[in-house]
Amino acid sequence: MTIVRREELESALAELSASVRDPREGILGPRSVAWQLGGDLGVFLGGGRAALLQLAHPMVAYAVEQHSATRNDVVGRFQRTFRNVFAMVFGELDDALFAARRVHQIHTRIHGTIPIDVGAWRAGTPYHANDADALRWVHATLIDTTLVARELLDGELPRARKDAYVVEMNRFARLFGIPHALLPRSWADHAAYMEDMVPKLAVAPVAREMAAFLIGRGSAVQPPLGRVVEALTASLLPGRLAETFGLRGARITVRASLAALAPVYRRLPARVVAIPARSAAARRIAGLPPSRLSAWSERQLFGLSRQVTGT
Repeated sequence: MTIVRREELESALAELSASVRDPREGILGPRSVAWQLGGDLGVFLGGGRAALLQLAHPMVAYAVEQHSATRNDVVGRFQRTFRNVFAMVFGELDDALFAARRVHQIHTRIHGTIPIDVGAWRAGTPYHANDADALRWVHATLIDTTLVARELLDGELPRARKDAYVVEMNRFARLFGIPHALLPRSWADHAAYMEDMVPKLAVAPVAREMAAFLIGRGSAVQPPLGRVVEALTASLLPGRLAETFGLRGARITVRASLAALAPVYRRLPARVVAIPARSAAARRIAGLPPSRLSAWSERQLFGLSRQVTGT
C-alpha cells in the first residue's frame, strides 16, 4: 500500500499550479476537452455506474461503509462530494487547491481493515482513503463513465478526443496526489487498465446493501426514479457486475430508449443542459454575476438523490 502523504500532495499541487496559465480558469478552463465532454448534465446518466464500479472494489466499499453517513444524509453527502469535485474542475485555482487539501485531510481519517474475505482481498487487508491505487481506481471510474455517457449521447468519439480528455484529466488526478507513474498517457492506456481491473473486482455484501439503498430499494416501495436509475445502471455496467449487484433492468430496452433520447438531448440549448458549476464558471470568467437559472438547476440536481433513494 502506497499512501499519498501531505508533502506528496503539496508537491503535486505546486507542480500543477506552476502549469496554470490563468488562475481564474482553474486547472482546466473553458477551452479544455474536459469541460466540453464533462460539462453538461448528460454525464449524470452514468452516475450509478460510477458509484457501483467504485463500490465493487472492496477497499472502497468498506471505507464508505465504515466511515460514511451516506444512508443518514444522502443529500448532504451528494452535495459535499460534488461541491468538492466542481470546485476542483470548474473553480478558480485557489478553489481547486483548497478543495484538494480539504479532501486529503478528510481522507487521512478514513482507514481500517476489510473484515472478511472478498475475492482476492483477504480478511484483515488494510485500506486507506489516501492509498494511491484506490485513488487511481476511483479516478478511472469517473473518466470511464464520462466517456461512456458521452458516447451514448453523441456517438463514438474520435480516438484523439478521448486521448485529449484522458490526459487533461490527469490534472484533476494530481489534485489527489496520484503519482505520475499511475496515470494513463492515452485513452488506450486507460482502457487497458480498466480491462485489467474489472475482472478482479469483487462485490462485498456491504457493497450490495449500499447499492440497493442508492437505487431506492432500501425503502418500502422503490421510487419510480430509483427504478429508472437501476435499469440505466444495469445497462451500463459490465454484465457480471450488474448480476452480482442484483440489478434489474432490460439492457436492450434501456439502450434503445437512450438511442431515441440522444437526438432530442443534443438539440437542447447549451445553457439548459450545462452543469450549473460550469455555467457559473463561464460567467465568472466573463466578469458576469451568477445566473438564477444556474442556482435553480443546482438545487434540482442536489434534490435528485432524495427522489432516487426515497429518503
